[in-house]
Amino acid sequence: MDVGSSLRRLSFVVAGVALPLAAVLTAQGAERDSAAASTSSWPMFRGNSRQTGVAGFELPDHLAVRWRFEAPGGIVSTAAVVDGAVYVGCDDEHLYALDAATGAVRWKYAAKGPIQSSPTVIDGMVLFGDDDGTIHGVRAATGEGVWTFSTDGQVFASANVAGGRAVVGSYDGTLYCLSLSAGRLLWKYSTESRIHASAAVVDDVVIVAGCDEHVRILSLADGSLRRAVPMGAVSGVSPAIVGSRAFLATYGEQVMCIDWQGGSTLWTFRDEANKAPFLGSPAVSDGWMVIGGRDRRVRAFDAATGRQRWEFTAPGRMDSSAVISGRRVWIPTSEGILFALDLETGREVWRFEAGGSISASPTIGDGLLILGTHDGVLYALGADRSAAP
Repeated sequence: MDVGSSLRRLSFVVAGVALPLAAVLTAQGAERDSAAASTSSWPMFRGNSRQTGVAGFELPDHLAVRWRFEAPGGIVSTAAVVDGAVYVGCDDEHLYALDAATGAVRWKYAAKGPIQSSPTVIDGMVLFGDDDGTIHGVRAATGEGVWTFSTDGQVFASANVAGGRAVVGSYDGTLYCLSLSAGRLLWKYSTESRIHASAAVVDDVVIVAGCDEHVRILSLADGSLRRAVPMGAVSGVSPAIVGSRAFLATYGEQVMCIDWQGGSTLWTFRDEANKAPFLGSPAVSDGWMVIGGRDRRVRAFDAATGRQRWEFTAPGRMDSSAVISGRRVWIPTSEGILFALDLETGREVWRFEAGGSISASPTIGDGLLILGTHDGVLYALGADRSAAP
């Protein structure tokens, strides 16, 4: 496509001083190990505590179905993959643990409502929320319930964990910090509207975007507010963190990069010709930021400047989040099609038609791509052994 002519249709704003691209690449290179999932696991939503959406290994260009699990209800939850097991929530009010090699059920755990929250697996525990407003702590090996914590609103967000503390937001407008071992409340921070997005954790801070149109940076130790950055619109997007930069998007049709340490907005992007909200979270790797929107477009940006590098138009909106694996971008659509795109050009290299609508995001772990659909099918896609080399 002609990127130059496309850019002339866009409203592009730079506020503050953007770092040189070389500086961003240097920072990303230094963080690459911590900002990507390990080579064998995907323990939480977006793969890691900085929520960058980057896998620790590269999938082949062409995948085949290795197994499928047919759940009794729809799957909106994004799966976690840890130690040979796949964990996923379901609309039938159960969390399932499946064998990653075969898809066989190891155990299932009854929650108190449908599960749209994506499970987080750490230190032998699985954490997730349900539509009843309950946060659950379950033993990963057996499915035994260890603790529950009740909020006053639906829990769609996923937990993020550091230092024995789990932070998770609720539709009651509160971000809760709980002890990982017992679910005891350590602190809570109330915002002015519901919290849909999962919070990022970087060192000793928590970074969360809210439906009150602000990104808040809080102390992990006590929940005290360090700073708040206005977004100008509601956001349910989980921020991806690289160095001092937080990448996110809003329901107000903006893609943004903010300096979470300084509190300023570095750049914003809005396509005036194709206005639509963003519900999926960005993936950020090696100077690239990739995100899909409800305007049916996947866009790649220069992470340092916000300049659009390419866009890909798909048949269907994208409410799920992109994942980067090596030099490929993997993103599904509401029409039930999973696309693999070349990271450098945006060219389609492969697609998989699942049939059912998709809003869950891909999970990449144990050599597999795991993806659930609204009609209740969980697919495990792996190397196509029948394909020619």
